[in-house]
Amino acid sequence: MTEAQKTTSPQRGTASEAVPGELRIQVVDSIAAVDAAAWNACANPSTDSAADPNQIGVDAEPCAQAGNDAAPELKNAVDDPDFNPFLSHAFLSALEDSKSVGGRTGWQPRHLLAETPDGKLVATAPCYLKSHSRGEYVFDRGWAQAYEDAGGSYYPKLQVAVPFTPATGRRLLVAASPHAAAIRQALGRGLIELCSHDDTSGVHVTFATEQECRLLGQLGFLQRTDQQFHWQNAGYASFDDFLAALASRKRKTIRRERQDALANGITVHWLTGSDLTEAVWDAFFTFYMETGSRKWGRPYLTREFYSLAGERMADRIVLIMAKRAGRWIAGAINFIGSQTLFGRHWGAIEYHPFLHFELCYYQAIEYAIAHKLSCVEAGAQGEHKIARGYMPRTTYSAHYIADPALRRAIADYLARERAYMAAVGAELAATAPYRKDLVISSP
Repeated sequence: MTEAQKTTSPQRGTASEAVPGELRIQVVDSIAAVDAAAWNACANPSTDSAADPNQIGVDAEPCAQAGNDAAPELKNAVDDPDFNPFLSHAFLSALEDSKSVGGRTGWQPRHLLAETPDGKLVATAPCYLKSHSRGEYVFDRGWAQAYEDAGGSYYPKLQVAVPFTPATGRRLLVAASPHAAAIRQALGRGLIELCSHDDTSGVHVTFATEQECRLLGQLGFLQRTDQQFHWQNAGYASFDDFLAALASRKRKTIRRERQDALANGITVHWLTGSDLTEAVWDAFFTFYMETGSRKWGRPYLTREFYSLAGERMADRIVLIMAKRAGRWIAGAINFIGSQTLFGRHWGAIEYHPFLHFELCYYQAIEYAIAHKLSCVEAGAQGEHKIARGYMPRTTYSAHYIADPALRRAIADYLARERAYMAAVGAELAATAPYRKDLVISSP
């Protein structure tokens, strides 16, 4: 792949693939170079968002306070069952336009595109040239250190991911087509070609679907698994209905935690759509900076990101905010998929016992129940989530390592790690807080 390709690299389909004509594989250094409707048709092909990327189709009046009896449903919950807000042009462009990625962040956009000879976009992969391993949540610093100790250069590397977002979703984004499987294969081969062209140590496709990782495995990518903790909606009509599914001791603990969290005159509010004012974003950014500075050293997202995200996808965001004595004191940001509520980060300027659990876990469950969402993903890590009803789920990534010696070492490590993660998942599942007479299925 030559740099002019930022013009093109043809890939012919075989007879068995039945790809009509040629695909042109090219790279762009900004998502702004890609038409939003065309990107969205690849990223979320079951939605009608391609017609207007700023109107996702949520018909929801803001709920001023948790527990509101008239909580609306998302009208497109059936129409777009696979919608993932993080893959949308709106979200990814907000990252770039706000300079949360690009520049000196160590996340340089290198988005891979597949087009037909007449220039129609049929597939894409959100790809970034990385000079470090921060903001990924699939940890490979040990690999980097070992390779550099042996005299190699682990950076730059290519990352196929949504920056700073440990949420599972498709990474090989193919528009609806009878040739989707063959196009997906071509896109995977294009990633390997881009790795060679950019002289990187490898390609890391993180938080992909299991099916994508299996496909990439056929192309020589190594397989990696990890654990997250997700809440599954078993058709609950209310939070009390959910509590009834738990063991008695767990029910009592959660009720006490919720009571204690709000004991100091704290009220909780769900803010979405037009409620997401600049004053609200100012307050939330203060919370984000407090948590980010304490946990990561340098927060990833700029203040402008929140304004742009609020402008471009306000109906796909719900802030769960806590107020005391007339001012906002804490908040958690969630992004709304058509089946899943994705909890991202939170922060607070006052400490109150269990307020973190209330805003990030219990209120998210309430919101999902009220809006008939099937799942809550509450971010990476955190075994303490199990006691709150969030069960272990396997996450998947795929890794193409260019150096054969490094590849062999990592392959051996991953074989042992996968066995360990499977055992850990089984042990954690055994600690589920649900009543023993109930069967809670695992996807």
